Amino acid sequence: MANLKEVRNRIASVTSTQQITKAMKMVSAAKLKRATNAIIQLRPYANKMKEMLANLSASLEESNSPFIQEREPVRVLIIAVSSNRGLAGAFNMNVIKAANNLIAEKYPEQLRKGNVKIVAIGKKVQDFYEKRNYTVIGNNNELYSNLTFANASRIIEDVMNGFANGDYDRVELVYNQFKNAAVQILQTEQLLPVPRSNSQVDTSKQTDYIFEPSQEQIVEQLIPKSIKIQVYKAILDSHASEHGARMTAMDKATENAGDLLKALKLSYNQARQAAITTELTEIVSGAAALSNG
Repeated sequence: MANLKEVRNRIASVTSTQQITKAMKMVSAAKLKRATNAIIQLRPYANKMKEMLANLSASLEESNSPFIQEREPVRVLIIAVSSNRGLAGAFNMNVIKAANNLIAEKYPEQLRKGNVKIVAIGKKVQDFYEKRNYTVIGNNNELYSNLTFANASRIIEDVMNGFANGDYDRVELVYNQFKNAAVQILQTEQLLPVPRSNSQVDTSKQTDYIFEPSQEQIVEQLIPKSIKIQVYKAILDSHASEHGARMTAMDKATENAGDLLKALKLSYNQARQAAITTELTEIVSGAAALSNG
């Protein structure tokens, strides 16, 4: 039977842990509300921009934009979005696994030649790939301290300039898309060059725009902005997913701590009962010995 003092110490330790996990769950729930509002507000704008770009570019046979020029993917850049902190279940490791699978399945030859580079948004991804001697470009861990479109755009502008200059031939984006607090959907998207739609455009749904100065110039301006919006949306999705995953993980940890406390208290009561029984037995035996003497 477990020692009473040891069981009491364990009960105190688990109770303290349960209080911490419960507090972390409440903090994550509050942050999740703000993060969810941000991504919900952005999604209609991002979707409308995609629709507008599709309508405008549908009739363009060619474009001079460097961001839609297909090239042989000799040099590849992976943008992986994680969090700066752990205690969020498998949230961060799922992104890392998805990025690793993407590299292994599509770019093994480029990896062997050292032509795969990483842009990490989040300390967990940054640390993982730096420890494994990947070429990790920049440090973007402070982005979450002030998550704005302007700050996110600075990261993407460097990536876009690198692609336009030929430093990268393919840019892929890996992140968790927010669905709800319990569900995050891993997404792997080709960011650059901008994928061309293979589907036929429904001309009955096309809007009749008046172009000023010209359709081509408008499309040239919309493509870079659309790329920035797409990445910013991915970061906001990941940010909301992080808090949802952490809230769920801390809720489960709190529940597990409660179950462990029940087991420990049962063990404590059994040990205490055994100790009392032993003491009574000793007293009875001593009294019997005295009476027989």
